[in-house]
Amino acid sequence: MNRLASRLPAMVEQYQQEILTEWVKLQLEAGTWRAGRLQESQLRDESQRFLTLLVNNIQKGVQFDTRSAQWADIRDFLAELSRSRATQGFSPSQVATFVFSLKQPIFARLRANLLDEPEVLADASWETTLLLDSMGLYTTEVYQQARESVIARQQEELIELSTPVVELWPGILALPLIGTLDSERTQVVMETLLERLVATGSSIAVIDITGVPTVDTLVAQHLLKTVSAAQLMGADCIISGIRPQIAQTIVHLGIDLSAVATKASLSDAFALALKRRGLSVISSSAARG
Repeated sequence: MNRLASRLPAMVEQYQQEILTEWVKLQLEAGTWRAGRLQESQLRDESQRFLTLLVNNIQKGVQFDTRSAQWADIRDFLAELSRSRATQGFSPSQVATFVFSLKQPIFARLRANLLDEPEVLADASWETTLLLDSMGLYTTEVYQQARESVIARQQEELIELSTPVVELWPGILALPLIGTLDSERTQVVMETLLERLVATGSSIAVIDITGVPTVDTLVAQHLLKTVSAAQLMGADCIISGIRPQIAQTIVHLGIDLSAVATKASLSDAFALALKRRGLSVISSSAARG
């Protein structure tokens, strides 16, 4: 029988309350729990829950395996804790420290009870280290996944916010673009524009690229894709914001925009859109004269 399997679980269970008290004290003294919106009572509750789960699970073995049903409760607990703290502003090391800080009180009990059995003490210390290290690394992995999910969601929200479609006039939409156009953003732009064309029944869309820093072949291709998608919906497109340097770049790259109406400014594009709708704008003084 493995010496550790018969000694460590019973020892941790026997000194559970002492270990818990010392562990919580260490975490409070370290102060890492203050990094996020975490109350002291919540820290104590989480520590109690984790240690209870640990005592129950190491009775069956001390090798942590995220794929094993034995560790399902601890795996789920650590995953929930990691995701929660990822959204609260904790760093990966602060999250992992929740598990790593448990080593000290456990090692203290091992030394006190196994000092006369150096080989057993060495085995127990090593296996405890492997157990808690693997759990700590697992929290880091889940934390990273949670942060990547948050960042991806924020990027999607920023893309949506940076592609507003506004109605300049009944039947005339404007899509002001700011920043670089890539494949992912172009897809969002097309979907947003097409949805608004259908919702408003508009027949003209003005795509303003004044806020697009540079136009290269790839950006031009994305623009043309958006124009083609709108045309398939029966809408005419006008591209505005063609600055002199962008015009030179388009000519230099040999990009063909001859099939699309282009204007230097949004106001010029709006005037053209009104003209295509059979409308015109005159000053009030001219109308009175």
